[in-house]
Amino acid sequence: MDVTGTLQTIADNLWMPVIVLAMVMGVYFTIRTRCLQIRLFPQMLKELKGGGDAGPGGLTPFQALALTIGNRVGVGNIAGVATAIGWGGPGALFWMAVMAFCGGASAFIESTLSQIFKERVGNELKGGVPYYLQKAFQKRWLGLIAAVIALILYTFLAPGIQANSIAVSAEYAFGLPGWVTGIVVTATLGIIIWGGRERVIKVVNILVPIMAVGYIGATIIVLGANITQLPGAIALIFQSAFGAHSVFGGIIGAAVAWGVRRALFSNVAGVGEGTYAAGAAEVSHPAKQGLVQTFSIYIDTLTVCMATGLMIVVTGQYNVITTDGTVLATNLPGVAAGTGFTQAAVDTVVVGFGSPFVAISVALFAITTIVAFYFIADTNLSFILGRNSRTWVRALEICILAVCFISCLVDAAAVWAIGDIGYASLGIINFIALILLSKTALKALRDYDQQRKNGLDPTFDPVKLGIKHANYWEDLRAERSAPSPDTNPDSAESPSSPQKDTLGTDSSGAKDS
Repeated sequence: MDVTGTLQTIADNLWMPVIVLAMVMGVYFTIRTRCLQIRLFPQMLKELKGGGDAGPGGLTPFQALALTIGNRVGVGNIAGVATAIGWGGPGALFWMAVMAFCGGASAFIESTLSQIFKERVGNELKGGVPYYLQKAFQKRWLGLIAAVIALILYTFLAPGIQANSIAVSAEYAFGLPGWVTGIVVTATLGIIIWGGRERVIKVVNILVPIMAVGYIGATIIVLGANITQLPGAIALIFQSAFGAHSVFGGIIGAAVAWGVRRALFSNVAGVGEGTYAAGAAEVSHPAKQGLVQTFSIYIDTLTVCMATGLMIVVTGQYNVITTDGTVLATNLPGVAAGTGFTQAAVDTVVVGFGSPFVAISVALFAITTIVAFYFIADTNLSFILGRNSRTWVRALEICILAVCFISCLVDAAAVWAIGDIGYASLGIINFIALILLSKTALKALRDYDQQRKNGLDPTFDPVKLGIKHANYWEDLRAERSAPSPDTNPDSAESPSSPQKDTLGTDSSGAKDS
């Protein structure tokens, strides 16, 4: 029995409805938000810089962005892009970009919902798919289903994809056996995650900017060395995407499917992966973090993924094979779709540098992603238990480390198929939830827009908007409304000292400075 083939068939069948849902909902949310991806782009940059220091247990907007980029920017940005080209042709890159643009609106909706329905567990802010399923529908079992699936995915499935990719790249570049890579990866991760959430955030904040800038810088060098071929490569991508190319035009369906699939695997917009960091951020209005999370899609897919894809296409270092085995392009005989394409592309500029460069890039991307997965798994575990438990968290850490070590020793195709099954399952649940709950997020967006129009720094009042069960924000509203212990009750109502309302304005409408 071909276990890998069976797993891939299951993954393919599950991904078909996810692809349709992702495209349809991305377009729908783009329309309903009035194309916030473009309309509010300046605000994304502003909200990213704002926020100051977070309180105990919370994250600043930048910390939440770094954590989200940490889990979005992984091996999917290198191996995943190459796989999309290998099975869908150069046209898959166009559909990746389309999915990323539309997915930005989906990311806004899910991240805003995560902020609205977040909770304080112990001294930590936590949010995500299970939290908004439970609170919005007032059904704990709905949240538990999502939490259990997510816990399984981010403990036993997703980390294996990242670790396996490190092992494959290290073997190709340095000839290291899988068990050696497994020991190094496991030890490195152990040092990071055993330091708790604070160390996780600190490591991600340091590594993410370094790896992103370094990788993009290298791709710019490769593209610069092939600048004369760039217009032709871009034309090839568009022709292939719309079936106008003589060779790749016949696989337009595969280009769409693989482009959307790998874009989703990379940026996971709408699948719910970004909701956990979003829910932990400390902001004055949920829409602020929604915009920051939309911006993370641009960094992941429209920047890092496109850089990888253009580098591969412009250098011609790829093969294309259809699902029935028909060979459409053989530029790299014997090289399977994956990191080998990227390594060969870099080698065209600096011979011998491609393999070690990609291996190191994969290792950095994968380690930050696994660390972010630990953060997500920990959040889901807390939801299931209803509290923080050091004993259970330690068991979670051991499981993730064991999975990473074992995955360095097994077949890559099987690991990717298992991961695809997990992502598809969670994606189906979350997209259905987003359809049902989008009105709540859109209310928050309209409120954000209106306050900005009135010249205010937006703050959130769920009671005013008629949003129920937003307990964290209701408690915050009550704290803002409560008089200070040393305040004279008589003077609090004095006409010369206007009472503050919950939006940070006084009763006369003047902004609280």
